[in-house]
Amino acid sequence: MNHSRLKVGLICGGTSGEHQVSLISAYHIQKALDRSRFDVQMIGINLEGSWFLGESEGFLEHHDDVRKVSFSSSHPVNIPERRPLESTEKKSNSLDEIDVFFPITHGRFGEDGALQGLLEMAGKPYVGSNVYGSAICMDKDVCKRLLVLQGIPVVPYRVFRSGDHVRHEELIQELGPTFFVKPSREGSSLGVSKARTANEFEEALKIAFGIDRKILVEKATQGREIECSVLGNDKPVAAEVLGEIVPKHEFYSYEAKYVDDEGAKLVIPAQIEEDTARRIRETAVDAFRCTECRGMARVDFFLEDDGSFFINEINTLPGFTSISMYPKLWEASGLPYSKLLERLIELALET
Repeated sequence: MNHSRLKVGLICGGTSGEHQVSLISAYHIQKALDRSRFDVQMIGINLEGSWFLGESEGFLEHHDDVRKVSFSSSHPVNIPERRPLESTEKKSNSLDEIDVFFPITHGRFGEDGALQGLLEMAGKPYVGSNVYGSAICMDKDVCKRLLVLQGIPVVPYRVFRSGDHVRHEELIQELGPTFFVKPSREGSSLGVSKARTANEFEEALKIAFGIDRKILVEKATQGREIECSVLGNDKPVAAEVLGEIVPKHEFYSYEAKYVDDEGAKLVIPAQIEEDTARRIRETAVDAFRCTECRGMARVDFFLEDDGSFFINEINTLPGFTSISMYPKLWEASGLPYSKLLERLIELALET
């Protein structure tokens, strides 16, 4: 990086069910970015998909409450575009002067490659995985199939599409008496249900199919929930410290993550045998490469009592709230929050 301040466009909000979580992540990121190095431009996308400019201070309201958080702006902005080289026109509502974008738009149309494709077409560098890695990891089914081909263990599951005939009894024989039903292309545990009875299963199907035309039915594992943070492009590395999620709800639901302050306990560092921790970290890096990730990803595991483990999912735009595991694990590994953000921006600018 040169010594002049880089203009960073921090994109937040979006049209997905994770809109509010994205705003809280953005608040903490803008607060931590070093203003002597970065000129931060806040960019909010509302639930209808319109883009707005905002000042870093005061742009986000109720940033400490996921149920109330919002952004306020009366300054609509054009989406980024690739301008002809000979054009000297300056547009007051343009994002042309942004040096690098930092999308923190969790969920569909923000984390699935759609926004990344728009930024690619505009010729703008951006933080995080490109179109391929974003799309692969957003689709839990596609992601798991690639991991299986690489020999990386995943939780046993079945995929169903809208209109498929789903037999509860057959699934019990294949996956056991209890399973999780989840949309294939959604995040933050939105639409996820735990089903132990036929009635619960039918209700879980309605919820999941109400969000996505493709769903997963996964075996319910009793394993501990372990998370690993990965950082890098062509030579990714895993944070030395792993974390554990101990849900106080039935499972680590959206409410447990963001609404209920007592919904889960974060254990950092996770108490894991050293050799097992090493294998988890190595597997996280292998999974990062296998699924074409870049920049960052949080890789989530289930760890069994016998030391075996399965990958649950890979998040290419993990949360950056005050309780988010991704930055906390790097901080515990010796890389402070603000320095992590600087490193992510450096990785975005690599050619």
